[in-house]
Parts: sequence; structure tokens; C-alpha cells
Amino acid sequence: MTTLSPPTFTPAVRRPRIEDYALVGDLQTAALVCRDGSVDWNCLPRFDSAAVFADLLGTDKHGSWRIAPTVPAGVPAPYADRRRYKGDSLIVESEWDTTTGTVRVLDLMPPRDGHGPQLIRIVEGVTGTVEMTSTLAPRFNYGQLVPWVYDTDGRTVAVSGRDALWLDTSVPGTEKDGAVHHSFTIAAGMWVAFALSWQESHAPAPEVPDAEAALKQTAAFWESWVEQLVYDGPHREPVIRSLITLKALTHAPTGGIVAAPTTSLPEELGGVRNWDYRYVWLRDSAVTLSALLRTGCRDEAVAWRKWLLRTLGGDPQNLQIMYRLDGRRDMPERELNWLTGYEGSSPVRIGNGAVDQLQLDVPGEVIEMLFLAHELGVARCENTERLILRLVDYVRRHWRKPDDSIWEVRGGRRHFTHSKIMCWVAIDRAVRLVEQGVLDADLDALVALRAEIHAEVCAQAYDQERNTFTQSYGSKDLDASLLLLPQTGFLPADDPRVIGTVDAVRRELAPDGVLVHRYRTEGRHVGMDGLPGGEGAFLLCSFWLVDALALTGRLKEAESLFEQLLKLRSDMGLLAEEYDPAARRQLGNYPQAYSMLGLANSAVLLEEQRRKAATPVIAA
Repeated sequence: MTTLSPPTFTPAVRRPRIEDYALVGDLQTAALVCRDGSVDWNCLPRFDSAAVFADLLGTDKHGSWRIAPTVPAGVPAPYADRRRYKGDSLIVESEWDTTTGTVRVLDLMPPRDGHGPQLIRIVEGVTGTVEMTSTLAPRFNYGQLVPWVYDTDGRTVAVSGRDALWLDTSVPGTEKDGAVHHSFTIAAGMWVAFALSWQESHAPAPEVPDAEAALKQTAAFWESWVEQLVYDGPHREPVIRSLITLKALTHAPTGGIVAAPTTSLPEELGGVRNWDYRYVWLRDSAVTLSALLRTGCRDEAVAWRKWLLRTLGGDPQNLQIMYRLDGRRDMPERELNWLTGYEGSSPVRIGNGAVDQLQLDVPGEVIEMLFLAHELGVARCENTERLILRLVDYVRRHWRKPDDSIWEVRGGRRHFTHSKIMCWVAIDRAVRLVEQGVLDADLDALVALRAEIHAEVCAQAYDQERNTFTQSYGSKDLDASLLLLPQTGFLPADDPRVIGTVDAVRRELAPDGVLVHRYRTEGRHVGMDGLPGGEGAFLLCSFWLVDALALTGRLKEAESLFEQLLKLRSDMGLLAEEYDPAARRQLGNYPQAYSMLGLANSAVLLEEQRRKAATPVIAA
């Protein structure tokens, strides 16, 4: 196994690396704060709204807000010497050491309690004195629109159409070309707050935030939430950070969970694999909830179950793979041609055309999560039971069709093996619920359907010569989703076909033994997925390999691989969607729920396997 080193920190020539950003959020939207003190991404008022700071995907003309020690004109802003989250919270602390003193900036978005979104930045003098500069340059509609900026009653307002930002601070500032500039000196023991509030432009002015109270309330909120978590195994700090991040991606008013707070961060630098992840994938959110449920979170499961019932309504036959936060079905994909993309990776897309795809694994993931919720004691719900039966009927009607797969390929439908296996999972879990008296359905018919799916997959998707299941019927290609075989129960984990599949995927899709690619891409040629170019290793797949090794009896190997993967986290404990092993940097939307839940689920599974291994077997 190749030994991986943690990412090195060197300021990027073109722009900061993806892992140079920290996440703050208020359970309705989020912002990314760079190591240089700049907020370069923030959508208001919610995750899927237009960005008011879009520098992340463009240039300094597309909106940002930097607070950092003052430097001469033309000199890049210095990177913080240290940064961390304040305890188990989403409050970021960044510290700069200068020749005259040390300064700390705290960034937070307090969870909303009757107020609109607020981004609060507090500057604290630690030692000596430090000259500071704040430059607030909002650009509405993803960096396209320069606002009208004016002062009223000692407050600064930036307005564009329906959107208004209100800035409150005790420091006098000036306005030029749609940007607000503040220069001030901070001394040891001093404290200066900047509070930015979003409000609809026609509405009355929002109340002036109390920054000190917001800081205390935000810290108390996260401290209280973390107290309910029950994980007490090894690596508790990265697990808790992952769970906090997953919670931050939930939309409190509706219960929806976004796959990531960003759009168009590339899977290949300079490539076209740039997608909008600010929506609720049924698959992603179901698996996210499995991580939360296994570590003690039930409120989120109940809230998402209600979201699911509202969203699907009485018509699961018209199932989509993803929805907007409020359950709306529309998210047309379009390109923002005024943005150059992260490190020139264009196009920048909003919306997601994959919404119209057929992905037959989705009902299985949803039913599996609802089954897990039942197993862990979440209260029964008759409406949910009816929904499960309707999803089972959806599987019965559609399972024989080719689909677009878990990976949302755009190269034509196939009979993808993982999709068929998850159809089997949907029926298998329904069988179990009928046997437990939870569902009222024709048990014999379900058992027969389960057997039919199982027989077809074993006949059509298994390569006897290589002792492995393949990506799709009749194909010789492999797919990382096959690593989920031991978890599904489709075959026993010690079945030679399962072990052979795990070994084949590791051999062919993880050449270094650590970082797993989803499937083979064709470089500059259009591949199976209908896209040119390549991509990084998919981090969730590497965590799947951890799980597969542990379940197939190779616990020590699994633990060693998990340790290697932990080294890939940013200094803030965050993971993007993918990792480039050559450039040693993260790729894709960030932070990615899939990667964070993969870490948490693997940690929980490893601890379960350790306890099983330590439990003596009592002879009958």
C-alpha cells in the first residue's frame, strides 16, 4: 500500500486551493472563508440562491469580502498563520502574526432565530497593534451585478433588485465603485465587529445584530447539538467534525439536505466536469442520514422523512433523483458565461440536467434509510409505510430497464449492476418489514421478485473467469459502487464472489491501493460517461473500500487505509468530492456530504468490527 502524505501548504499561484477554504453556515446557507481572510462564496438567503460573493468561480470582480492585515497595494493578502474551528462549532478562528503584533478574526453565521441570514466577522487584537483592512465588494447574481451602495442612519446598504445587504460596524468606511473599504488599527484587547445582514430590498431594515450575543449563541447551539452524538470510538475529532459538517448542509426550515454548498468546483482542473450540487439528492441525503442516525441524531431523520413525504406526495411514480430545498422539481441547467470558473475550469453551471435521469438505485437507498430508522427506534409513521409500498411498486415496474447509474452518466443508459442490486435491496428491506408486521403486502410476491432480481444479477453481471461482478451486464469494466456489495446483504460478505469483486476493484481502480476511482475514464476522448477528460479519485469510494475490507475479514488493512485517508483532510477537517493524487490537492464541490459521511460511516463500522473481533465466541 502506498503511504500518503498530508497536503502541503503552498499558496497557489493562480488562486487558493479548494482546501484553503473553511465552512461557516446557519443551517440555511453557507459561506466559504479563505485562509487569506476573504469570503469568496456565499449564496443568500439559502443554499440554492444566487451568490453575492462568487470570486471562488471567477475573479476579484465577482464579489468577495476580505478582512486581513493591511498590505501595500498590489501585494497579495497574507495567509493566516493559524486557523481552527472554535471547539465543536462552525465558528472559524484565523490568526495572523505580523511584525507589529498578532490579530485574530472570528467568522460565523448564527443559526437563524426569527432574523434573516447574517455573516458576522469579529476582529480581536491578541498582541501588539496590527493595521487591518476590510474590503466588502458584493456582486449580486453570481458576480454579474454591481449594487447601489449608500449610507442611512449610520448603516451601509448595498442594493440590487430584490436583494439588500446591510453592513453594521463601529469603524468608519468609504465607498468606491460598489465596494466598501474600512481601515483601522487593532490593539491587544480590542474588539471590532462587522455584521452583514441580508434582507429583501423592499422590506424594513433588519435589526442591528448583537455580534457578541451572536457569538455566544452560535457556540452554545453547536455545543448543545454535539452533546447528543454517541460516537465514542477512535478518531472522535474527525468524526465529530464530519457530523457537524453534515448538519451544516441541512436546511432547517424544510429538512432537505444539500449534497454540497457549492457549484462547479471542478473534478478535473481545466476540465468540463463542473456541476451544481446545491440540491437535495434523494440518494445523498438518505445516506447522509444513515451517518447521522448511527451516531445518535434522530430529529434530522424525522425532519427529512417529512420533507420526503411532502416532496413525493402521492405520486412516487414520477420520482426524480433530486429536488430543490423546498421540494420543487425545476432546476434547469444553464451556463454562466461571465464567470471563468475555478482555475479556468469552465463552464460554470447552475441547475442540474441530471434531474431528468432514471437512476434505479434511488428507491433502494431511500427504503434502506427508512428501514434503518425503524431498526434504530424512530417512531413509526403510517404515511411513510404507504410511501415505502409505493416505492416498492415503482421498483417492480421499472427494475428491468437500463438506467443512468449512481454516477449520473451522460453516455447512454445501461443495465448497471449497482442499480439492479439496489432494486434487490429495496425489495429485501420491504420483505423484512412485512415479516416484522410493519408493512401490509403480499409477502410471497415480494419474495419471488427478490429472487428474480437476484438470479438475473448473478447470471448477467458476474464474470466467472475474473471472479468479479462488473459495472453493467455484459461489460468487462469495473465500477467502485461494487464495493458496496458486502454492505447490501445481496451475498454474504465471505462469499468468494464478493471477495473477488473487492479485490478486482482495488486492483484495477485503486492503483496505489488507497485512492479509488469511480470507473475508468478515457482521457481527452469521450468515455462511457459521455464526457471528455478525466477526474480525481472519488473519496467516498475510498471509504467504501475501507468498509469492504473490514466486512470481508481484513480489519487491519481497513484500519490502515482509514488512517491514510484521514491525512487527506484539510487543516479544518474538511473533504471535497475528489482528490488528485499527482497534484496532492482536493477537487470537486466542497465540502462534500458524500466524503464527510463516508468518513463517519467508516469510523462507526470499524469500531463495530473491532468489538465483534474482541467478543469471544461461546461454543454451543
